[in-house]
Amino acid sequence: MTVGNVGARRRQPSLAQLRAFAAVAEHLHFRDAAAAIGMSQPALSGAVAALEEALDVTLLERTTRKVLLSPAGERIAVRARSVLAEVGSLLEEAEAVRAPFTGALRLGVIPTVAPYLLPTVIELVHGRYPALDLQVHEEQTTSLLDGLTTGRLDLLLLAVPLGVPGVVELPLFDEDFVLVTPLGHPLGGQQDVPREKLREVNLLLLDEGHCLRDQALDICREVGRGDTPVTTTAAGLFTLVQLVAGGLGCTLLPSTAVTVETARNPHLRVSTFSTPAPARRIALVTRTGAARAGEYRELAAALRESLRPLPVRTVN
Repeated sequence: MTVGNVGARRRQPSLAQLRAFAAVAEHLHFRDAAAAIGMSQPALSGAVAALEEALDVTLLERTTRKVLLSPAGERIAVRARSVLAEVGSLLEEAEAVRAPFTGALRLGVIPTVAPYLLPTVIELVHGRYPALDLQVHEEQTTSLLDGLTTGRLDLLLLAVPLGVPGVVELPLFDEDFVLVTPLGHPLGGQQDVPREKLREVNLLLLDEGHCLRDQALDICREVGRGDTPVTTTAAGLFTLVQLVAGGLGCTLLPSTAVTVETARNPHLRVSTFSTPAPARRIALVTRTGAARAGEYRELAAALRESLRPLPVRTVN
C-alpha cells in the first residue's frame, strides 16, 4: 500500500519537458536546442531539470564546453522520441477526423526535386486545398527519412525505391536523365546517345549524400564503368551545370531540371539517350499506417494530373 501511495505522488513528466529533453539529446547544445523548438534557453534548461527531478535520474552530463547524455539519458531519449511521435500521431488523427486537408502538412523534398516540382505542388495545394497549411523542408534523403520516422515530417517527395521498412511509397512519375555537355563536346546536342557512351565522358557529380549522385553511379555501373574518379563535385545542380559550362566535364540531369538549369546558358548542350534511357522514379512517401493516408493518396492522384505538362511519364 505504501509503495502505491509513493507512486501516486510521483509527478508525471510533461510533454514540454520531454520535448525539451529530446531537443537537447538531438543537438547536444542548449542554445541550438532552444532555437530548434522555439523556447528560451532558461526555460529549456528548467524543463530538462524538472524532467530529471520527476524521473529521479540524471539525464545529462554538463561540462563548461559541451553537453553529453548520461547512460540513463541515452535510454530515456529513445523513449522520449517515441512518446512525442505517438502524441504527434494522436494529434494528426484528431485533425484528420475533424476535417480532411486542413491544418499543417509538413512536406520534405530533396534538393534535386524541390526547384522543379514545388511550383506545381504549391499551386495545386493553394488552388484545391486552401485550408491546408503547407510547410516545406528541403533536405537530403537520409535526413528526410529520419524526420518522417520521428514524426518531424508528415510526407516526403523524393526518388524511390527506398528499400526501408515502415514507409509507403505513392509513385507519381518516371523521368529520363539527359546528358549535359559543354559547347563543342562530340556528344553535345545529339539524340539517341547509347548509354554506353558514359564510359568515355568525364562525369561530374553532386556531393555525397545526394541520391542523384548515387543514381548516376548506378547508371555508370550498369554500362560497365566501374571506376568513376571524382575530382570535382558540387553541392547543387546549379553549380554542377556551371562547372559543365566551364568545360570541366559532363553531367546527368533529370528531365524536369533541364529547362530551369540550361535554357539561358549558351555554353551548354543537352543530349538524349537511346531507349531505354536511364531514368528515376519520383514518389510521395509517408509512414505505414499514417492517419491521413487517404488524404495523401488523393493528393498523389491530384499531383499526377497536375504534373502531366512536365517532361515525365505519370504512373499509378
